[in-house]
Amino acid sequence: MSVFYYSSFLGRIIFTLFNFKNRKMSFIKKCLVLLVFVSLQPCGQDEIKKVDFLIGTWKVEGRETYESWKKTEDRLVGESYKMKEGVKRVSESLEIKTDQNQIIYTATVFNQNKGKGIPFTLNTTNKEIFSFENPAHDFPNKIQYKILSDRELHVSVLGKDGKGFSYKMEKQ
Repeated sequence: MSVFYYSSFLGRIIFTLFNFKNRKMSFIKKCLVLLVFVSLQPCGQDEIKKVDFLIGTWKVEGRETYESWKKTEDRLVGESYKMKEGVKRVSESLEIKTDQNQIIYTATVFNQNKGKGIPFTLNTTNKEIFSFENPAHDFPNKIQYKILSDRELHVSVLGKDGKGFSYKMEKQ
C-alpha cells in the first residue's frame, strides 16, 4: 500500500478519535487506538533513505564500467553496465528495498544463478561502510560501499576469506 493511503487512513482515524462529537471513548482508549495505528505505519519508507547516496550514475575509475541507480516509490533500482564502442551492455540488474525492516540489496547477474537474484542484507553494525552481506552465497559474500565524498565511493566485493576486489567510483 502506498504512503498516501496510510497517511489519509491515519488522518481519518485521528479525526474520528478527536472529533468533539465522539466523547464516549475515554482519553486512554483514544491514545491506545492511536498508538496501534501509528505502529502499523510502514517503517521501511525512511530506512531506504539511508542508501539515497547511490542515486545517479557512477563510473568506475579508469574503466568504461558504470553503475546507475534510480529511486522509485519505495526502492532503488539500478544496473551495472559497460560502454563499448558507444553501445551499452548491461551485465546485471540491481535493486535495494526494505523487507521486514531490513534493507535488502539484490543483484541479478545475467546468465548466472538461473536468472534469480541474490539477496544481500545491510549489516548496520558498521556506520562508516554500507556492507550488504550474504554469508551463504559462494561469491561474493559482501558488497560494500564507503562514501569518500559526495562525488566518490569506494566499493569492495569480498568473499568468505575477505579476499576479492575493490575499485573507486566517481559520480557522473
